[in-house]
Formats: sequence, C-alpha cells, structure tokens
Amino acid sequence: MKFLIIDDHALIREALSSVLRELRSDAVVLEAANCRQGMDFIREHEDLSLILLDLRLPDRDGFDMLTELRESYPAVGVVMLSAFNDRDNVVRALDQGALGFISKTSSRDVLLGALRLVLAGGVYIPPEILGGAAPSTHSPAAVSAGPQPASVPRPSPADLGLTERQVDVLALMMQGKSNKLICRALDLAEPTVKNHVSAILKALQVTNRTEAVLAVAAFGWELPKPVK
Repeated sequence: MKFLIIDDHALIREALSSVLRELRSDAVVLEAANCRQGMDFIREHEDLSLILLDLRLPDRDGFDMLTELRESYPAVGVVMLSAFNDRDNVVRALDQGALGFISKTSSRDVLLGALRLVLAGGVYIPPEILGGAAPSTHSPAAVSAGPQPASVPRPSPADLGLTERQVDVLALMMQGKSNKLICRALDLAEPTVKNHVSAILKALQVTNRTEAVLAVAAFGWELPKPVK
C-alpha cells in the first residue's frame, strides 16, 4: 500500500511515516515538503492509496490542493493535517471530500486509531468537534454529539427508516464517494442514487453530506461494507 505525506515539517513527516509503517507492514511512504513536490509524486505514482495533506503549506493553501485532488484524482483518499482543528476547518475539509481531519498535536495512539479507521473505510472526525455546536439545532449531530446518558439509546439506521440499500449508499458517502462513484460501486442508476441520498438526508434531518457524516459519527454507527 502506497502513501504520500505532504507536510513542510520533517519531524511531522517522520512521525507519520512511522505510524503508517506500524499500521501496514507493506507500506511504501513517499514524502513531499510542499504542494509542487506532492503533485509531482501524484503524477508519477497512480497507485497511491492515501494522501496526508497539511492544511498550511509554503507554496499553496491545503484546501486549494484538496479541491484539485478531489476533481482530478477522485479515487485517491485524502486526510487533512493541521494544528488548527477548529470546527470550521474540519467541516470545510469534509465538505471538500476529505476522509478525515487529524490534529498534528494528537498522540501516537490517536494517530494510529484515526488512520486505522480511514484505512478501514471510515471517516475520522476529532471527538472535540463532535462535542461542539452543530449547524442546526434539529439535526442529530446537534442533539447527539455531546455526552449521552447511559439510559438514552442511540437510534440505529433501521430506527430512522433507512433501508439496507440506503445504508450501503450512506457507507459510500462516508468514504467521500460522489454519486457517480456510488453508481459504479453499487451498479445503480444515477437517479436511483440521488433518490437514496435525498432519503438519507431527510432521515438524518440534515441538509448536506457533511452534516450527514457528522451525524453518523455522533451516532457511533459502524456501517457494513456495501455489496452490489
């Protein structure tokens, strides 16, 4: 499995390389100190599995590069790195298709857990973000993100009326897949996928994919791998 770390701090790259090699014995880790070097690596290595991208780089804004990567290389997963994991940055990264947002100040155990989750097909969101205020007061992310009394059970997808196929679509949404990629993965027509996405957003009482990701994370759902 091949990874690319784009960060201008050598110590950060070294620490992340060590974590990736601990997670995957077959890991091949490439390192770039800026966006230009990173794009050169991306063009040379079409088999990249995951890119770890710093939010602030010397030659370009990380969000701008994330937008380009999602448009030009949609099959490659991207996780954002930053010392500034405020809610606005996290939500913006998820809006633009990142599979997670990891703080550079995180402990090694947190890094391991976050990357393990992403490699398993999940989306990593810092716990402190889930505990913050949600975009709307009626969404599940708003009412479920904070500490919950043990006596208050969290609903399952079935409790909210989601079908098995809608759960499959939701699982792919959690991976940052576009409607077109979901169509290919599940062998469904695009109008069918759009209908499923609309039903999912309605069931979760959210208005967009990012809020859906936050809601799923707040509920603590472990979604099964989709099958055709």
